[in-house]
Amino acid sequence: MSNANAFSLEGKTALITGAASGLGYAMAQCMISSGAKVIIADLDAEKAKSAAQSLGPKAYWSQFNVVNTDKTEQWVSDLIHEHKTIDILVNNAGNHCKKTIEDMTVADFESVLDVHVVGAFSVTKALVPHLKKQGKACVLFTASMTSFMGMPNVAGYSAAKSAYLGLIRGLATELAPNGVRVNGIAPGWIDTPMLRKAISGDDERKNKILGRTPMKCFGSPEDIGWAACYLASDAAKFVNGHVLVVDGGALIGF
Repeated sequence: MSNANAFSLEGKTALITGAASGLGYAMAQCMISSGAKVIIADLDAEKAKSAAQSLGPKAYWSQFNVVNTDKTEQWVSDLIHEHKTIDILVNNAGNHCKKTIEDMTVADFESVLDVHVVGAFSVTKALVPHLKKQGKACVLFTASMTSFMGMPNVAGYSAAKSAYLGLIRGLATELAPNGVRVNGIAPGWIDTPMLRKAISGDDERKNKILGRTPMKCFGSPEDIGWAACYLASDAAKFVNGHVLVVDGGALIGF
């Protein structure tokens, strides 16, 4: 393959969970721009359908809640039957619970792990036999800054995103002999409606974030999208078991 084509995703089909909005949508948008066909999976059918329509003829949609693990295998089988092949899986579906440990119930904690960890494991497990047959495939997990640094009031989210590090390393070593690479992306502070809501009227929080970010700005959703395209492409064919931090230097900033 020539260097000019190494970053192309032409002929590839990607399944992205939680892709009707936010970073999942940005990844879908960038992958389509790189030539891929993308399946927008989301628990909200209307949002998934709208997102696919906005992205054009290479975007498809499917309603699914990753916590319904008893239905995952059939869902994945139906997708493969419909689309013939899936080359890229992005485990991006997630939820959040911001509470102190005193206020966070066991059910709260479990609900976050069920989506991020159990749900992602279930989708990956169901798709692995197909990916191994492909002989050349990629699995990505959307990790987090909380995979690496301590943050208060998000014990469930931090535990879930930290678990991704173990999943990535374990699956990367297990699946590599079959041509399946497993990596992750850890987004920094990205300019999304969620971030804007979090810092609205809270200059102290905003300044603390920017103060530890050497680039002194927030990232854009496309920064995560293009990182996903790279990891899914042949340009990253020797990248395996790695978590790419896309944060403007915040993790190492002072």
